[in-house]
Amino acid sequence: MEEREIHLRDYLKIIDKRRYTVYTFFIIVFTIVLIGTLSATPLYMATTKVLIEKGPPSDFMRNYYYMPYDPEFYETQYQLIKSTSVAGKVVKMLSLDSRYNSLLGQANSGSSMISDSINWVKRVISIATRAAGRGANEEDAAGAVKGRGPGEREDEQTRIEGLAKVISAGISVSPVKNSRIVNISFLSTNPGLASMIANTVAKAYIEEILDMKMSSSRYTLQWMTRKAEEERTKLNKSEYALQSYMKANDIVTMENRVAIIPRKLTELSSQLVKAETKREELEELYKKIQSVVAGNLRNAETISAISNDPTVQSLRGQIIKAEQNIMELSKKFGRKHPVMIRARDDLKVLKKKRGDEIRRVISSIKNEYELAKSNESNLRSLLKRTKSEALNLNEKFIQYGVLKREADTNRQLYDALIKKIKEQSITEQIKTVNVWVIEKAETPDVPVRPRKMLNILLGLIVGVFGGVGLALFVEYLDNTIKSPEEVEDRIGLPVLGVVSVLKSKDISPDEVVLNDPKSSISEEYKAIRTAIILSSADKPPGHILITSMGPEEGKTAVAVNLAVAIAQSEHSVALVDADLRRPRIHKLFGLSNTKGLSTYLAGASSIDIVQEGPLPGLGVITSGPIPPNPSELLSSKRMPALVRTLAQRYDIVIYDSSPLLSVADSLILSKVMDGTIIVARAARTTYEEVRRGVKSLSDIKSNILGVVINALDAGKRGYYYYRHYHYYYTSEDDDGK
Repeated sequence: MEEREIHLRDYLKIIDKRRYTVYTFFIIVFTIVLIGTLSATPLYMATTKVLIEKGPPSDFMRNYYYMPYDPEFYETQYQLIKSTSVAGKVVKMLSLDSRYNSLLGQANSGSSMISDSINWVKRVISIATRAAGRGANEEDAAGAVKGRGPGEREDEQTRIEGLAKVISAGISVSPVKNSRIVNISFLSTNPGLASMIANTVAKAYIEEILDMKMSSSRYTLQWMTRKAEEERTKLNKSEYALQSYMKANDIVTMENRVAIIPRKLTELSSQLVKAETKREELEELYKKIQSVVAGNLRNAETISAISNDPTVQSLRGQIIKAEQNIMELSKKFGRKHPVMIRARDDLKVLKKKRGDEIRRVISSIKNEYELAKSNESNLRSLLKRTKSEALNLNEKFIQYGVLKREADTNRQLYDALIKKIKEQSITEQIKTVNVWVIEKAETPDVPVRPRKMLNILLGLIVGVFGGVGLALFVEYLDNTIKSPEEVEDRIGLPVLGVVSVLKSKDISPDEVVLNDPKSSISEEYKAIRTAIILSSADKPPGHILITSMGPEEGKTAVAVNLAVAIAQSEHSVALVDADLRRPRIHKLFGLSNTKGLSTYLAGASSIDIVQEGPLPGLGVITSGPIPPNPSELLSSKRMPALVRTLAQRYDIVIYDSSPLLSVADSLILSKVMDGTIIVARAARTTYEEVRRGVKSLSDIKSNILGVVINALDAGKRGYYYYRHYHYYYTSEDDDGK
């Protein structure tokens, strides 16, 4: 069954039910707040306004103090203001001693009044302990340290550190929105001391900035001086190495050679190309001459280089003329004529000259070819030597450049350091910071704490809402049975009735209906009786099993009182003690237990085990001796036979059984019953236990009539309206009799 939707009235019911929890929490919280507020020592706050600007970056503070556009700059300044270093300067400036402990200690506080008291006590004890351990009186502690021994100086330092921590804890820094103004505040029980320390903190902060600046400046100056000496030594070494190298390699003339060699290489390369071309042309010509002549000198004239030779051309012309002359003379003279012979001899001389001239030309071409080859080889060698010289000069010049750059770099660094040292010496003498006090703290007239009305209002709010929250939380943690409505919503079973807790010690809860039939609890049992009789439209269930989830939940009391209530309504009823493990009914009625249900089921007794109860029409079957095997006996065939026999004699039979979650006895009996009633003890039985029991019964198809809530403290738990509910229906029942 789904749980119903929770409404506001459900929370109001919980608050009403847990009202004492709300009252208690409210009273405790409000009392603590009220006492703490009224007894708290007034605290005064004085505030100094300081303007903090970002100055231009300097070399020595670039990484620490002046950080333009650095989002962490101001937060760094706030932490510096609250540091123990600044607080220590305040102690020294004001010559504070242990007499101020009580005034300073109470100012160190958190935001809450309770933490104020706790922290103040701890701090006062700590400071007092240190002061007592030092063994120095307050006046001496404020005296000068000069002339004291090492132990006294250490004790003085300890005192300053202790007071510095106290002051540091009392300083608060709050920036003014959208500005560079910062409020420096201090809390104290003494208004004059608060303003004095607030103003002194601002002065100490400025002094701390100056000290940091000067300390960093001095350190930087020392470092740069030491570094300049190192750089000067390096400069001397590098310049000496450069001069030695220049002297050894004649660097002065080397620069001129380095400038000339590229042009020389270009010229040689160009000459070599021309020489190679000329040599190739002559080589080709010479090879052509060799191939054409090949032993026949006359073929040489086919080569233009030979045929175009002036001497060869002249001889060729002379030969032609001589041949023409011979042809003309041959017409006049005979072959052996002296004129012809002389003419032929002249021709031979000319041809011989031509051959000699051709040979000379060929020899000239050959010599020119050999000269071209030699010239090419010489140029190639010269170019190679020039390249080698260029490489050698380049290597020397590179080394020269390395040495020169090193010397120049060392010179620049040394000069820069000397310049910075001069600048730093001037900067060290300038004591300026970008912090100004724009408004000094005034002595406050009104304490800022405690805020009495605010504390009381917060105490009221926390007390009320905290109490309500605690009540709801306690209710959330409480998973026990608390009301009929919750049982019906969360379990899905009808509640047959509620039995209030019996507060009177004179009457046993097991026999309240028998001994006090007019009591309210008796009326509640009568209401349960009515609910059972009306639970079925046709006829009331004849055999009813009473069980619970665990021991001591009141199932036996419910079974006995319910049987008595039914007997009082003039119905015949039998009460069977089916709890064969921890039987109690025979003790309640003072009956013999030598025989009973166990002996009948074991076959040792007949149906005559029924004994007369305290009322007419009430029969009782006790458990009999406790058997070793209760479950086996209850599951025997004689159990259904007993049920049928009792059904013939009695209108209703009530069976008191063992707890459902402990043993299987109740599950066995529920199979032969007309219905099962679950007894749940208020504020003890949990919903989870009831769900488990219901599931076990449902798994075997048992008929569950409903739940009886036992021992409900209606007045204490806020369920008094249920009592009126039962009174109403029981009065109707009585009137109807």
